[in-house]
Amino acid sequence: MSELILASTSSARRALMDGLGLPYRTEAPGVDEYVSPDLSAEEAVRMLAVRKARAVQERHPEAWVLGADQLAEVGRDVLGKPRDRDAARAQLQRLLGHTHVIHTAVCLLGPGGHHSETVEDTRLTFFPVPPEELERYLDTGEWEGCAGSYRVEGRGQALLQKLEGDRTNVQGLPMLSVVRLLRQAGFDLFARP
Repeated sequence: MSELILASTSSARRALMDGLGLPYRTEAPGVDEYVSPDLSAEEAVRMLAVRKARAVQERHPEAWVLGADQLAEVGRDVLGKPRDRDAARAQLQRLLGHTHVIHTAVCLLGPGGHHSETVEDTRLTFFPVPPEELERYLDTGEWEGCAGSYRVEGRGQALLQKLEGDRTNVQGLPMLSVVRLLRQAGFDLFARP
C-alpha cells in the first residue's frame, strides 16, 4: 500500500491512530475552515473532512489521505472550536444539564480516485454543574481547540453523565468507521513490518 497520511495535527487523533499500529504520518491540511451557516452540522463536517483530505492529497497524489472534522450540535445550534475562554464558557453553559450530538466526518482519499466518507454521530448528556465548578474546568485549558469546549479523553469526562455511541468519535476520530474505511480500501491492519 502507498503511504498513509492523517490530514491533522491533533494529538487526540494521533493517539487514536497510534492504537492501530499502522505506519502513517501526519500533515496539517492548512485549509480555510469556514462553511456556510446555512449548512447542517452533518453537511458542514462532511465538507470540511473532504476539504482537508483533498488539500493534503493534492500535495501527495499517490498517498492515502485520511481527513476528519468534528462539530457539536445542541438543539439547532452548531458549536465549533471556541475562540476564547468566554466563548468556551458560553458553549459549556449550553451543554451542561442537556444532551447534545457530536458529528464527526471522515474522508479517505487514495490513488486512482478512491473516495470514501462517512459521518458518525454520538449523543452525550452532561451533568448540570455549578458555575464555580465550570470555572475550575475552564482553568484546565482543555476547552482550547475543541468543538464544544471539552475533551472527553481528559478531565472533561467528569462532566459526562451519559454517552450513546462510539467514544472515539467524541475524541475526534471514530475508529470503528476509520477501520471500516481502511479495510474496504484494502489495508491489511495486521501486516508484518
